[in-house]
Amino acid sequence: MAAGKSATKLIADNRKARHDYFVLDTIEAGIELVGTEVKSLRAGNVNLKDSWCSIDHGEMFIKGMHISPYEHGNIFNRNPIRERKLLLHKKEILKLFSQIRQEGLTLIPLSIYFKNSRAKVAVGVCRGKKLYDKREDIAKKTAQRDIERAIKNRIK
Repeated sequence: MAAGKSATKLIADNRKARHDYFVLDTIEAGIELVGTEVKSLRAGNVNLKDSWCSIDHGEMFIKGMHISPYEHGNIFNRNPIRERKLLLHKKEILKLFSQIRQEGLTLIPLSIYFKNSRAKVAVGVCRGKKLYDKREDIAKKTAQRDIERAIKNRIK
């Protein structure tokens, strides 16, 4: 691997979060895991769909994230939906805490990936979308898809 390059391998992406929220800011955080959870994560057995982050007593936790128990693990497997601590500097946690105190903002995990063999979570500071915002996004995607289809058919 070349110097200055970082290898990232995406494990899971929370597409529902981008559909339900406007992502205002993102931050990368480490995640505290046990051995069998890391092995299960490498196998891609994780679900971020209904997960969220909270700040309790100056520490940040991810809640509702489901990491399936490792198949070959035994007594070392943990509860699949337990709270997991996110690793951030105290200044970053205080900055995020001040941002989410504003009306309607929340912390949502957007993706989980390995960066240089360390598990990382991309956390977004998000504002909820209204129903008309979701309809507008769907209309834009449909229009873009129609344009691409027309261009593709014209080339043939």
